[in-house]
Amino acid sequence: MKIIIAGAGEVGFHLAKLLSYESHNIVLIDIDKQRLAYADKHLDIKTLYGDSTSLNLLSDANVSHTDLVIAVTSSQSTNITICVISKQLGARKTIARVSNPEFIDCKDKLNIEQLGIDEMISPEHLAADEIMLLLSQSGFSDTYDFDEGALKMIGFNLSENAPFIGLTVEEAADYFPGLHFMPIAIQRHGTQYTLIPRGDTKFYKKDRVYFVTDTSGVEELYKLSGTSKRDIKNVMILGGSNIGRSLSKQLSEQKFKVKLIEKDEEKALEIADMLPKTLVINADGHNVDVLEDEHISEMDAFISVTENSETNIMSCLVANSKHVPKTIALVENMDYFQLSQSIGINTLVNKKLIAANNIFRYIRKGDIVALTKLNNLNAELLEFVVKPDSKICDGKIADLKIPRTSIIAGVIRDKEGIIALGNFVIKEGDRVLICSLPESIHKVEKLFA
Repeated sequence: MKIIIAGAGEVGFHLAKLLSYESHNIVLIDIDKQRLAYADKHLDIKTLYGDSTSLNLLSDANVSHTDLVIAVTSSQSTNITICVISKQLGARKTIARVSNPEFIDCKDKLNIEQLGIDEMISPEHLAADEIMLLLSQSGFSDTYDFDEGALKMIGFNLSENAPFIGLTVEEAADYFPGLHFMPIAIQRHGTQYTLIPRGDTKFYKKDRVYFVTDTSGVEELYKLSGTSKRDIKNVMILGGSNIGRSLSKQLSEQKFKVKLIEKDEEKALEIADMLPKTLVINADGHNVDVLEDEHISEMDAFISVTENSETNIMSCLVANSKHVPKTIALVENMDYFQLSQSIGINTLVNKKLIAANNIFRYIRKGDIVALTKLNNLNAELLEFVVKPDSKICDGKIADLKIPRTSIIAGVIRDKEGIIALGNFVIKEGDRVLICSLPESIHKVEKLFA
């Protein structure tokens, strides 16, 4: 695909990096020469210096023959303008990054497609939604809902109490018949190696395992994972960023008791006016004494979403030392994900990765309605809609030529989640979840294209 990315900031660079790995034709545009020089040095892409709203510059980027324009500059209005102009000049699809959550909540009312925008995304809004989902499944470190929870992806580290430690997948299925979940990916403790489990794959202590489950399987996974579900009522949020504000608003509306700590006095007063149901504290949350004075040890969850990744990690470590059951840190550096598992932070959230997941479904072939990359694992979980001419249509799962490094994780039929096994027949209109390593994704796409 030919893709233009406007904005070489953190989100734009990260997208260009991921897309260039898959041999797409990428043009990255920015008004910052240093950012472009860095991208040009580290990525196999074309860079253009200048204003992305310039008709001449977009013409130089060959926008009329572009499959996708992704506008992710720091300016919401600029991004909207870029998409509108690009669509008028012939771009097939456009995606605009926005910062105002009202645009996301009301995009259907705005009829954005008539404006020339196919999709609006907000990395901050997506990150806030991700954290809300993590709080709802408090015993797990990674979660993702498909079709409003008809099927769920859940990831966690196996504790030594997990009853299927030492068993193969097939033995576990025999030992625990009638279960409503399926393992889809495993990362061995202390390694970066991702494997797609088969019947003879063994579970080991401290494995990071991802499952897909239907609604009735969540409680089963709590029992079998060696973890327990915790009721979360008291939440402390460090940082009055857009994510912090969005989280506070959502949590307060759902009757959580929320404390938000913001060291900037003007910003703290502004947030207090905006969120009357949230207790806003103007203090330096980096200070351990401040956290103790605000009774951090009595919190059920601590979420650090300042603009500094190191601050977020260190604050969560403090919360962990005070025995706060659930800690979540917002980070920008992907290298921190492996570190989190060894130092005790429950979950790290990266808004660049979340935004990339949301955008990737526009790049993949086949009728993809959802996609998520598994945190710190070299695997993707994709949701396809089966068309009447798809190669997979009317086929029995056992007879399908699914690559060995891929697995059918589940099927959603008529809004009902199904853990589908070998005798299950795929039908037109089914939504099929497939977990795959990168080398098999193109083969999987062909089954649905």
